[in-house]
Amino acid sequence: CMENRDKVIDYVAQTYGRDAVSQIITFGAMAAKAVVRDVARVQGRPYSLGDKLSKLIPFEIGITLKKAIEDEPALKEFIAADEEAAEIMEMAFSLEGVVRNFGKHAGGVVIAPTKLTDFAPLYCEEDGTGLVTQYDKNDVEEAGLVKFDFLGLKTLTVVDWAVKNINQINALDGQPDLDISLIDLEEKTTYDLLQRAETTAVFQLESRGMKELIKKLLPSRFEDIIALVALYRPGPLGSGMVDDFINRKHGRAEVAFPHADYQHTDLIPVLEPTYGIILYQEQVMQIAQVLARFSLGGADLLRRAMGKKKPEVMAEQRLIFMEGASKHGVDKDLAGNIFDLMEKFAGYGFNKSHSAAYALVSYQTAWLKNHYPAPFMAAVLSADMQNTDKIVIFIEECRAMKLTLELPNVNESVYKFTVNPQNAIVYGLGAIKGVGEGPIEAIVNARKDGPFKHIFDFCERVGRKVNKRVLEALVRSGAFDRIGPNRATLFASISDALKRADQNAKSQDAGMMDLFGITLEETTESAYEEIGLQHEWPNRQRLDGEKDTLGLYVTGHPIDDYEREIRRFARFRIVDLQPKREAQIIAGLIVDLRLTKSKKGGNIAFVTLDDRSARIEVTVFPDMYEEYRQVIVKDQVVVVEGEISIDEFRGGQKVIARKVLDFPQARVRYVEALRIKWQSDTVSERDVAILAKHMQPYRGEGCDLVVTFTTERAEGDIRLGPSWKIMPDDQLIHELEKQYGKQNVQLVYN
Repeated sequence: CMENRDKVIDYVAQTYGRDAVSQIITFGAMAAKAVVRDVARVQGRPYSLGDKLSKLIPFEIGITLKKAIEDEPALKEFIAADEEAAEIMEMAFSLEGVVRNFGKHAGGVVIAPTKLTDFAPLYCEEDGTGLVTQYDKNDVEEAGLVKFDFLGLKTLTVVDWAVKNINQINALDGQPDLDISLIDLEEKTTYDLLQRAETTAVFQLESRGMKELIKKLLPSRFEDIIALVALYRPGPLGSGMVDDFINRKHGRAEVAFPHADYQHTDLIPVLEPTYGIILYQEQVMQIAQVLARFSLGGADLLRRAMGKKKPEVMAEQRLIFMEGASKHGVDKDLAGNIFDLMEKFAGYGFNKSHSAAYALVSYQTAWLKNHYPAPFMAAVLSADMQNTDKIVIFIEECRAMKLTLELPNVNESVYKFTVNPQNAIVYGLGAIKGVGEGPIEAIVNARKDGPFKHIFDFCERVGRKVNKRVLEALVRSGAFDRIGPNRATLFASISDALKRADQNAKSQDAGMMDLFGITLEETTESAYEEIGLQHEWPNRQRLDGEKDTLGLYVTGHPIDDYEREIRRFARFRIVDLQPKREAQIIAGLIVDLRLTKSKKGGNIAFVTLDDRSARIEVTVFPDMYEEYRQVIVKDQVVVVEGEISIDEFRGGQKVIARKVLDFPQARVRYVEALRIKWQSDTVSERDVAILAKHMQPYRGEGCDLVVTFTTERAEGDIRLGPSWKIMPDDQLIHELEKQYGKQNVQLVYN
């Protein structure tokens, strides 16, 4: 597993001699995106300039600066218009591709027959540790050394963490420890979970294609999982072997050993686990042993020959097989046909021992997901906490599994994701961007003396291990929600909390007591009196804080604020959409954006929209992309008018966009007026001035402004003239709701 690979490598070094074993060096080159950042930093340019240049370079594996300038007009224009950017690029072109640093291959190990220095120069740390060859992975083979790859399987770490989580819970409940090696490999409820294809986070079985295969095959025993791992490869999928396997398993085709026209009863024990199909390399070897009395070594030579498909070698092996089968009393034609079948499927054959080992880990993860969902998903999330794309998928899976997910909590969270006594998954502090291991260790140690009461208590007890940047990240992620009135007030308190904690620390260093500092007896409410209770952040600002610090929206979704409005013009959620020839209206958040070049050199955008019910991909062709590129931005809520059709290639549905609008533009298109209700017997000039001040930045093109004036005696609408048309922006709506009350601000749709 990830945590114990070094122990295995150390064992190899002890066994074969430390002067004969080392790891392999890797060289990191200055690639396109990195080189512009490095040059900008060394030249003393503003960070924002290097960052902008780097972000303008398309995200494409192996891209060069030359290709980036050719493919991205915005980059070329920016360099031409900015002298500092041009100077950065001039030096970056010279340095691109130069070796920047070196590292150590995670699992690559060489074992020499004598001393390593007889074959390759070595490099190590100053203290003699971290021995690596100065030849890279290709050159060590050229030097005559044997290279081994010690695979570090992350899933083994996940299983280990999950079992530890489970055993901690079991210990509190007085239950015995779980031994994952002793679980029943034929347990029905686990196979029920597999047959439903609920295999997200299940090792090797979580891709969309594998889920489709599972739904067809419906595994019902451990041998089926071994077969699944072996079948889900291009060869079997393209040869018809997969369909034949499925049909035989479900009785839609005859189970023959190996073929309906040429069978041999001695092959039943060999081929029964795969319903008569030659699926594994080991089966090729066993058939040669059973029918032609091959030795183990001879059978292995046959397997290798079939894999390489050398005609002269195959002719020799066929002769040996036919002679052996004849001596065993097997009909000549039958033996020839079986050999031909072996030869055909040997090219697709998979190593069963490899497949069985993976299948065991697959089953263990499925079993854990079925029986201990919260501890298992906590381990899965912990293993990928730095990979936001994976975390998003796993969080959605937790919601689908009806698991409760709680935000980070300074009084409960540790570095990794954990499970609390209420069986809820608690976010790990290590998943918060900008919060390192040092501050987390200080937080966990400080709360051994009791839970934190408020942010001032927190800063005093944790001390100087947390700075302003860490506190901001903790507040924005929701880690202080349980010990503060709201995030806006907590955020406003950060500077004071740090100041008071620093003053208290200095006083203690000087041996004095600060009579005016904070007292631990303060309640949560009284601690924030000096700052004053702040208006809570708008929902989008709160969610953006979670997105910036955790990588995703946890307590809500930006589209939630628009849900009622959206249904006024987009009748269906994404999950309910049906293909139609006429244009339909779809609304969602842009969660992914990929650009690719058309044959004519224009940008085609593939936009993934998410409205929490489902996701759908929208294709925006070059002319349309140029028209709407300012709107097509990641993390923006947009409204798309387009044609929905079936995606024949990947399944599901796709959209061809005709129009793309941001939400204020959509409001202008579909909203008749913005209505403000005034309930008063008199309206002063000051009231009118305040309204005009709010409206001024948003006046121009847009929708009508209507003031509904209500008194005890009458009610009437005042529709302002064309010069008072306004853009119904989110910020304006928020300001008006604060000024007049949410119930008195209304968008009137057509």
